[in-house]
Amino acid sequence: MQVQDITSSIAQTKDFTSVALNAQIQRQQQLVLRFSDYNREQQVQLTQLCQQLDGTVQAGPEQLTVLLNQAAGRLLAKHWARFFNDQPTVQIQLTQIMKQYDIFWQAGDHRFNLTSKPLIYGIMNITPDSFYDGGQYKTMADVVNHVGDMLQAGADVIEVNGQTTRPGFKEVSPEVELERTLPYVRAIKERFPEAVIAVDTYKYPVMQTLMTEGVSIINDVNAFTDDPRKLRLMADSRVGLLTMHSSRDREYPDLTSGMRTFFEQNLAALTAAGIDVERIALDQGIGYSRVAHGEQDYVMMRNIDEFNYLRRPMMVAISRKGYLGLLLGLKKEDRLPMTLVTETAMMMKGGRIIRVHDVAETQQMVTLLERIENGYWLVSDHD
Repeated sequence: MQVQDITSSIAQTKDFTSVALNAQIQRQQQLVLRFSDYNREQQVQLTQLCQQLDGTVQAGPEQLTVLLNQAAGRLLAKHWARFFNDQPTVQIQLTQIMKQYDIFWQAGDHRFNLTSKPLIYGIMNITPDSFYDGGQYKTMADVVNHVGDMLQAGADVIEVNGQTTRPGFKEVSPEVELERTLPYVRAIKERFPEAVIAVDTYKYPVMQTLMTEGVSIINDVNAFTDDPRKLRLMADSRVGLLTMHSSRDREYPDLTSGMRTFFEQNLAALTAAGIDVERIALDQGIGYSRVAHGEQDYVMMRNIDEFNYLRRPMMVAISRKGYLGLLLGLKKEDRLPMTLVTETAMMMKGGRIIRVHDVAETQQMVTLLERIENGYWLVSDHD
């Protein structure tokens, strides 16, 4: 028996049915496999297996074509031997096919596999005016203890913020921002040497200084292209880049198309500067529209799957934000349940980096959704 991945060939066909199918495949993270060189008994068994994986199957005596989501494809490769223990070559082929769909994020010495499990990205604000927890952690001990709690609860990354960029924020100088962040970065590294530390900053001097302190990720709301020095600095490093779309200074006649253009151009600029694409993750910039917490935020919550074709991890950054106050009248301290609902909706459409204040509850959500995503009932004749 043989198997081929024919997903890319669908994109080459320009009739409406193929174009529509390809769009669905990209958004829903699916693939199309074609099996051949099997006998009648194998055809029946293979059809049953693909149906157990909720695939759309077209089977004939010479070839079988199936449309699957990627989670089902990974399970097919993993459990192939249970069903066809005399076909090890196909299992090798399936494993190699599925590796092509893996999504990695290289951040310093850390290489995160975000293919099947999202990354939990814990927020550690050192700013007095952050919209949710500004000024809550007043001492070094408060900060370090909170970081320890987040790591214990399952945070993969700790992000230190020295200046808020909430709507209407007041800019501080690079010197002030470093006064706020540098001592805490050093203290976190000393107490938790294995912790992966990110910094949220758009200022070149802050980036330059903190990268020498072992920071693994830089989160830039200006997408790294507003200062040519940033591109050179990033190209000469190994840090992970979190590049954000912002439309505070513009309006789009078509938001989704405008965002596609932004990300395509931004990725092109970053990679042309010598930055490996595997180091780049994306952020839609929810809350960074011209009208704060307006209609565009809800579009971005819904349209996140429109960017799966870029094959870069997308951040979900909506933790306790103001839309929950405007829409539902919820106070900041009461927004966790609806934050989790929004994060769930966006994760199910492809969000892979979950930026949160509440790590323990997010870890529970991620664990549950991962289990649901892999919830297939596979039964072979050998069971």
